Amino acid sequence: MLGGDDVLPFEVDVEDDVLTDLRRRLKHTRWPDQIPGSGWERGTDGGYLRTLIDYWHDDFDWRAQERTQNAWPQFVTTLDGARVHFFHVRSPHPQARPLMLTHGWPSTPLEFLGVIGPLTDPTAYGGRAEDACHVVAPSMPGFGWSLPTAESGWHAGRIASAWLELMRRLGYERFVSHGTDWGSVVSTEMARQAPERVAGLHLTLLISGLRPADGVLTPEEEVQQQANDALRGTELGYVMLQSTKPQTLAHALADSPVGQAAWIVEKLRGWTDCDGDLESVLSKDEILTSVTTFWVTGTGGSSGRLYYEGRVAAVDSVPRPGRIEVPTAVALFPKELYPTSRRIASEHYDIVRWTPMARGGHFGAWEQPDLLVTDLRAFLRGL
Repeated sequence: MLGGDDVLPFEVDVEDDVLTDLRRRLKHTRWPDQIPGSGWERGTDGGYLRTLIDYWHDDFDWRAQERTQNAWPQFVTTLDGARVHFFHVRSPHPQARPLMLTHGWPSTPLEFLGVIGPLTDPTAYGGRAEDACHVVAPSMPGFGWSLPTAESGWHAGRIASAWLELMRRLGYERFVSHGTDWGSVVSTEMARQAPERVAGLHLTLLISGLRPADGVLTPEEEVQQQANDALRGTELGYVMLQSTKPQTLAHALADSPVGQAAWIVEKLRGWTDCDGDLESVLSKDEILTSVTTFWVTGTGGSSGRLYYEGRVAAVDSVPRPGRIEVPTAVALFPKELYPTSRRIASEHYDIVRWTPMARGGHFGAWEQPDLLVTDLRAFLRGL
């Protein structure tokens, strides 16, 4: 039984009847119609999705994916009343420094499996011992094996407080934090709440909507802002739904694995640097391991609630303090959402490293693990 400050070992082990029910539902999917000749412009393309679902039903080996996950040490604990699952992989190198990796939506710490080895044991991957890290990669409350949250109020600020407690519970008083998507927001909140404990921030996505203090954009920033506004015009439907009426969507996601897959796959394709071919950067197994994790844990709806909690917290909170003074590195993957300029970012963060990456999108660690590891190592050496 989990309680208090207990930290208990954990392994993924889904019951057979859950997987049997999943296959039954996949077999008896009720498919929608689709306008002839249309593709992804209206949402998830039915042709691609049917191919993916056929693979899910006929060929996907969930037990193999369990073994891959369970090869890394995992734990569960209770933080501020919520169950939290996390990977905690200690380096064999004694001088290793603690590094927290926080994912976003629609993702889990599975996004980081490709970087855990090189970060914790760099000499086994052609790196140097002095680059070693102890890695902590939690599942956000309401995501994956953290299971659904049981109360309201789990916004980024509360998650940041929980993460600070988690790192203290694991014996790490001072650490570096890497974040992507909502993980960037949570990492920023940790730096805001406890700058003495966060030695550095490494981010791939800055908080959306940053503006210069004088309100004046350069011509280059104007072009960037126009592109961001155009993207928001076609991309923010999921934000509006999950930040206002997430429970309506939750009913559909809890009942239909194909609906869950469609909701996630459209974002994976749209947000990765894949030129329209999702499987050029993520395999079917990687895609379906993520989707299956949301399905078997019943967290399709609870993960989306983060947007609702973030909106309510923003409305109810006092104005945020100013510039983040923790040393901050930004890895600029070319297909990342809503980029800003270094000039604007520097008014809000202590930017010490700004690295345009050769390729990659919103899921940098998943898409381009080698590039992310290289940039993290360079940032850590400079701290």
